Amino acid sequence: MSYLTLSLALIFVLLPLLLSKTLKLGLEKDTVIATIRSIIQLLAVGYVLQFVFDANNFIYILLMIGLMITAATHNARKKGASIRGITWKLVVTFLTVEILTQGILIGLQITPPTAQYIIPISGMMIGNSMVLSILFLNRFTAETETHRNETELILSLGGTPKQAIHKQLINSIKASTIPTIESQKTIGLVQLPGMMSGQIIAGADPVQAVFFQLLILFLLLTAAVITSVLLGFLSYPALFNERMQLINLHDKEGDEK
Repeated sequence: MSYLTLSLALIFVLLPLLLSKTLKLGLEKDTVIATIRSIIQLLAVGYVLQFVFDANNFIYILLMIGLMITAATHNARKKGASIRGITWKLVVTFLTVEILTQGILIGLQITPPTAQYIIPISGMMIGNSMVLSILFLNRFTAETETHRNETELILSLGGTPKQAIHKQLINSIKASTIPTIESQKTIGLVQLPGMMSGQIIAGADPVQAVFFQLLILFLLLTAAVITSVLLGFLSYPALFNERMQLINLHDKEGDEK
């Protein structure tokens, strides 16, 4: 695909703009900003990746992964700003997912230890982990506030913070992982995954594309469960003070305090 064909593809941006303008949806500004940012960001990443792949230097690979984790943490922490220490909790979660998945892939020689494999797979794992973190934090903070009276009752009867928050924690973990599990149930029937489609378009053997896509799906499932479980068990103690009392999340500013 050339710059000319890419510019022709902008017609798919003009159609939403036209509909938004006609129906007065007010989405024109956001659509234009999103389009411009996506073009600039992806082109910049494309040139950076080309440089990293050509250099094939492990330092550059680590820098790319560090950049991904930093961006993911910055985005996800906004949803958990009321949880004390949420930044380092997210970093630990993303690092754990990255080290575990890449350790298994490279250790068992499933994929070669090259930038061409490590960086794209890391991007998918960290990106999926970020989305799952946001889903979990949204649900967990909402569950905590909704069931505040129940939690405080258990604490008043001598229950520990873990016992008092257990139901909300488990419900939040399950709710945040369900979308990943449900999407895998219909994969190949309702939709063809992006990576598989991209490989087929690029001329790869469809069966080999399926094998690689299955690998990614299994990795995403692992990342989803580990992200929600680890972030959950790292986060819940921050909801209680030193006297084992449930804090008011609306009065907290997370890492700033």
